[in-house]
Amino acid sequence: MADWSLGLETLSEVALNRLAEMLDNSNCGWRKLAAAVKEQPQFCYSEKEMTSCSLQVLSARGSPGRYLLALLADRRCSLAFLLQCLKKIEHHGAVSFLTACVGPIEITTQPQDVQVPKGSVVTLSCRAAGPPGLSYQWFRRGDEVPGGNVSDLILNPAQEGAYICRVNAGEKYVFSGWAHVRLLHSANSGSDVSFPSSVSGLCITQQPRAQVLSEGDTLHLECSAQANPPPQFQWYHNQQPLLKAVRSFIKIPCVTTADRGVYSCRVYNLYHEIWSDNVPVEIGPGSCADAYWETDDGHKASSLPRQMGDLYATDKVALLMGNMNYVHHRELRAPMADVYELSNLLRQLDFKVVSLLDLNRHEMHRAVSEFLLLLGRGVYGLLYYAGHGYENYGNSFMVPIDAPASYTSDHCLWVQDVLQRMQERQTGLNVFLLDMCRKRNLNDDIIQQPGPLKVTANIVFGYATCVDAEAFEVNKDDLSNGIFMSFLKKRLMEQEKVTVMLDRVAEDMGRCELTRGRQALELRSNLSERRTLTDRIQAPECPVMASTRNLQWSIAHALPESRMLQFDCGVKVQLGFAAEFSNIMIIYTRILETPTDISTCSAQLSDFTEGPEIDLKRTNQASLRDAGSLLLVMDDRLPPEQPRLFTRLCALQRLKSELSFTVCLHYQYVNLDDEVQERRTVTVGKPLVSKLNLHEPQRLHASSASSSSDLQSASMLSFAQDLQASLPSLDASTSFTESTESYFYPHAGFSSASAQKRINEPEENISPEFLTSEEPRASKSFTHTSADKPFKFSSFHSF
Repeated sequence: MADWSLGLETLSEVALNRLAEMLDNSNCGWRKLAAAVKEQPQFCYSEKEMTSCSLQVLSARGSPGRYLLALLADRRCSLAFLLQCLKKIEHHGAVSFLTACVGPIEITTQPQDVQVPKGSVVTLSCRAAGPPGLSYQWFRRGDEVPGGNVSDLILNPAQEGAYICRVNAGEKYVFSGWAHVRLLHSANSGSDVSFPSSVSGLCITQQPRAQVLSEGDTLHLECSAQANPPPQFQWYHNQQPLLKAVRSFIKIPCVTTADRGVYSCRVYNLYHEIWSDNVPVEIGPGSCADAYWETDDGHKASSLPRQMGDLYATDKVALLMGNMNYVHHRELRAPMADVYELSNLLRQLDFKVVSLLDLNRHEMHRAVSEFLLLLGRGVYGLLYYAGHGYENYGNSFMVPIDAPASYTSDHCLWVQDVLQRMQERQTGLNVFLLDMCRKRNLNDDIIQQPGPLKVTANIVFGYATCVDAEAFEVNKDDLSNGIFMSFLKKRLMEQEKVTVMLDRVAEDMGRCELTRGRQALELRSNLSERRTLTDRIQAPECPVMASTRNLQWSIAHALPESRMLQFDCGVKVQLGFAAEFSNIMIIYTRILETPTDISTCSAQLSDFTEGPEIDLKRTNQASLRDAGSLLLVMDDRLPPEQPRLFTRLCALQRLKSELSFTVCLHYQYVNLDDEVQERRTVTVGKPLVSKLNLHEPQRLHASSASSSSDLQSASMLSFAQDLQASLPSLDASTSFTESTESYFYPHAGFSSASAQKRINEPEENISPEFLTSEEPRASKSFTHTSADKPFKFSSFHSF
């Protein structure tokens, strides 16, 4: 099939010259094409380059169209984008020519040899795939068959001879194989080929049915026939005979993608031969259709029905990682807001979201391993990363916060390795959204060699920027978005194929003055089905795997129960807990009851267990903002006279033992100046992601899908008893409201010790369209940002 993702340079010189001839005209020519390609910033040509195009007419062999095509090829214009632009300017001749050049004609169904009695009706079939507008021509020996301009040639009555079909697409054509039609005669006809008059004709009573299955299912095809003498059978897969498939049915247990294709059955006896219908069998993760088959016990087993295009996921899981506070590199601001906002949107699409901030190398590897345990056959897996990164030789690397100044691939997380491990889980869709720079890392000269990837059509890569380019943030107060997320959040909820949705994000970025020429989204995909992030979830037939996956996710998101502390003085204090991210938790204290003889009272937290990161200057603060949370907002339904204090715990993945802390109650009695203290130690177990023990050495995972599934079940079930004791529900009075808004700032760049930061660069005001853009209903507003405050695009840095 045609690969439209290839570059323009892959066309032959003859094809380029012919295309240039079509563009060398004043009505619908190269000037219109040059204007159309400007929708992508890298194809915005200068006036000098356009003048050079025009001057080509002064040369005897000069061609403005050929010169423009050379400019497009130099800037890596894809064949798909060129075709899109030619359609936009309505150059139908060039569109037809390019389509014919790129799209080869491929015969998918060959006509078959037949032997039939004299006077029978024969249908010869030929099917082809390729450019639109295919036409068919049938020939008998060297002569064209009258009326043979159809894919199914009906011979009534059949005429003996050799037949062949030519499939045409413009100036291109391809021939099918020869099909021989032979006529059988009765014993008294004088023919060399004869059969007794008592012989009955061969008749197929049940044709095999087309099926759409998932990997691991059982394929069962049946072809029933009647004849005298009794018929014999031979099954074919993609026109190749299947060894020992000589019964009226075939049964293939645990099919894989290698079993997809076209199946047919040759039914014959001593005198006759006939072929069944050619039936397609699709094998893919998570798909289902109206196909059914007979089980060994005679009962019909049905797959879940669906309409064409109504695909589903057996589950949806997302791992979101944002690295901000680097030890040896420039700190970032966007990942926190980006991860938080994307989490809110994905939850509305029924994703099980794991959101993590500021991970070191070991923690990133462990997080991915735990993420893989949540995947399974037909599951949609989405991995988002915001932070420093780089790309060498087509391999992308995510940089952890503890990477040294001159890091290499050994210090980072390799994206292609994660993809290979995801495919082993037989996922239905793999989406990678990488919001990071893709500059070369000159410190790293290692060329990684990824292992062989499975042949699947379910991978989508959305890069925030192009190869060898940087990704940026936009400054606005304390909150920031990356450029990529600023546009992605407006499109993510659309019920469109993932690639279509990302294409629209790319178009939005291309129309914005702020991003044009600086950052352009790059999309890579082999997605062959119309899968969307909004697809419904249909639980798999095995309820154990669904429940264990829910259990594993719940383990990493279990919050401590809200609890009441009764102090000896009569003061009652409530402790509440809320998750900001999967590894960041908010604890608040609230005074519920105070005796009348106590004038002032406050409850403060101290003496926390080692492991989590706690800024002591920001503990026990009167507001979430003062505690360091710029995202959550307290659901304010309580009287202001009930004081409350907030403490934010980060990096919970580094908690090695149960979390404990001291609640210190400070109070004063009426008419007494001395302050009295009471202390109470509280242990709340291992909240959120700390229960997964990401600090421990990497656990071994089986490489095969089956053994990996066994390990997944065992790992999940081992947590069952712990979960029953640790899954609370937040009290109504402890709820938090998650929120988001339009806001922007400077973003993830590639860091290197050898590169220098540019200085004295002018700041640019953001495009007005950002100030007037409407946020989707799926997003709310940050309470700590003001849309009318000025914010600027940060200086560009090359790290």
